[in-house]
Amino acid sequence: MNFFATCPKGLEYLLKDELVAIGAEDVKEALAGVSFSGGLDTAYRACLWSRMASRVLLPLAEFDAATPEDLYQGVQSITWSEHLAAHGTLAVDANTALSKLTHSQFIALKTKDAIVDQFREASGSRPDVETEEPDVQINVRVRRDRATLSIDLSGSPLHRRGWRERQGEAPLKENLAAAMLVRAQWPRIYAEGGALVDPMCGSGTLLIEGALMAAGAAPGLRRGYFGFLGWLKHDYALWKQLWEEAKASTDEGLRQLRPVFFGSDSDPNMVQTAKRNAQTAGVAGFVHLDRRDAVHVEPPPETPLGLVITNPPYGERLGDRAELPHLYRQFGQALKDRFPGWRAAVLAGDEELGRALRLSPDKRYALYNGALETPLLTFSLRAAGEAPREQKPLSDGAQMLKNRLEKNVRHLRKRLAREGITCWRAYDQDLPEYAAAIDVYEDWLHIQEYKAPQDIPVDVARNRLREVVRVASEVLEIPRDRIAVKTRERGKGGSKYGQMDQQGQFVEVHEAGLSFLINPTDYLDTGLFLDHRLVRAKIRELAAGKHFLNLFAYTGSASVYAAAGGARDTTSVDLSATYLDWASKNMALNGFTGSRHRLVQEDAVSFLEKRSMQYGVIYVDPPTFSNSKKADDFDVQRDHVKLLLQCADRLLPEGVIVFSNNFRRFQLDRAALEPHLSIEDWSAPSIPFDFARRHDIHGCWLLRKPFVNPWKT
Repeated sequence: MNFFATCPKGLEYLLKDELVAIGAEDVKEALAGVSFSGGLDTAYRACLWSRMASRVLLPLAEFDAATPEDLYQGVQSITWSEHLAAHGTLAVDANTALSKLTHSQFIALKTKDAIVDQFREASGSRPDVETEEPDVQINVRVRRDRATLSIDLSGSPLHRRGWRERQGEAPLKENLAAAMLVRAQWPRIYAEGGALVDPMCGSGTLLIEGALMAAGAAPGLRRGYFGFLGWLKHDYALWKQLWEEAKASTDEGLRQLRPVFFGSDSDPNMVQTAKRNAQTAGVAGFVHLDRRDAVHVEPPPETPLGLVITNPPYGERLGDRAELPHLYRQFGQALKDRFPGWRAAVLAGDEELGRALRLSPDKRYALYNGALETPLLTFSLRAAGEAPREQKPLSDGAQMLKNRLEKNVRHLRKRLAREGITCWRAYDQDLPEYAAAIDVYEDWLHIQEYKAPQDIPVDVARNRLREVVRVASEVLEIPRDRIAVKTRERGKGGSKYGQMDQQGQFVEVHEAGLSFLINPTDYLDTGLFLDHRLVRAKIRELAAGKHFLNLFAYTGSASVYAAAGGARDTTSVDLSATYLDWASKNMALNGFTGSRHRLVQEDAVSFLEKRSMQYGVIYVDPPTFSNSKKADDFDVQRDHVKLLLQCADRLLPEGVIVFSNNFRRFQLDRAALEPHLSIEDWSAPSIPFDFARRHDIHGCWLLRKPFVNPWKT
């Protein structure tokens, strides 16, 4: 039998490990879930033992569902009397994405109709709908007009363990708490004799999950309801055997559990709630709880090692959001001063709050608390008396590099402050031996090492790069964990935006009063080209009252500027769904949403050929070269004339094409373009002052249709 276990994004690999451990086969992770196979006993064990899963689904059928009729017929193709009694109860949960059927409630209703109609036609009776604990819970997922129909064996989300006093009380779900504990290495720390401390424990979720995990308790043991209990294919004898085995194992684990769980909270009501939850979960005797402010947390007596783990507030209970960085700084200092040799893990509300701890994390994980992405930061706190490792003196070359970088910073800083610029280039191959570019993105550094010549030994190039990183960290006062380092060379196939890593870490930065998400680690470029800062400003100036088209839109920064400049509407075209999603987030971050701001996944040339709408401003910033499988090969030198003439066909009489590219050997074919367009070379004015050493970093031209005097004969 094939199954699918769902989970929050970021937990897939942990869930995969769990399922392998309980004997599942063919285990493969997917987005927000894991597929696996096995007997019915495997599914039962997943429901009983998984700490990470949200639901366990048994797929029954997969079929096309582009229309309501397709959906109805697909549901009716299943013999429902094999799964549900005619006098039984059912509920349908549906979701949809990228499909013609766009309303999940309609999908659920149509599915229900198909099922009850089948029973009514066969026997004259029909099952009833019951939203709370039905005999059979049905799950319908429609994606790209393809439906997957499953029975939800869990019935209700598995993070509901059965011990919580009130379900809506804590924002931290139990499976997310379990993931935090595993990522923070709690099982190993407990095995080594360590304690668990949560100084902002709320309703006790982390402490209770930590105790049950240490005891090896089955997390689903206290649940009174599963979705398979009323299912006609439920094997009661098998389930009873597995449940009794789990209970015996849990009871034994609890008997051997050590009382090493310590929690506190500044809210006395939450402390009382945590005590009642621990009592219901059967771990009250192992958990010590008291009322205390987090900044006054102390390690338990005679406990030399352990884990401090917590989910701090994001603003609800301890004041306004603006006050929280101060709390985080105090808490980080308390960890540093009072917990030497311990480990710590903090589910920070966002990157800014995480940085406010002023601790250097050894790992950063992207977890999702509902739809909210929250970074989990883990730390190794330095042991008492352990001094930071003394660094070797800088080499003569590295000292020269440091002197040059300090000079650059002194030269630029006043103007940067005066103009409110927080993202800028600090260094670009100023010294031939250190061929790198150093970009500052507020409190992140992005270092691009240009590929060393063939005659430079690999170990020499590697050492120079280490020196660049060290010097940049010292001069710009940014810790190593916020420095992204890349070797900049042409990617496979000339891809401009190739993927480098998969950390999924986004940071919000600001430019000209606007906000943008950058990804310092995962791609060759960050998502915001700093050398195009003045080009974006020009677009903002030109776009007022105009229809704006952004071709090769990448992350949509130019569209954000156009919208901020008062464009009537914006259209952003890119072949990559990843970058269009990024562009959508950038637009939304600045309040530009709705039908006036379109994002189109299509090849730019194909878009121009198929569309007839005309625009007042067209921005074209193509890659130097592209050989995407989804479009014809593109070479900016070879193909720019055709591309720009196609743009001219879509340009209003008073409009302007802003054309830029970063190919340093590029030559604009004026002879082919001037019969159709007037050309203003705007390259020099478009280079920001912090890029003055690289006047050829990009070219930029403003192209307009020649004025035609209608009275001239």
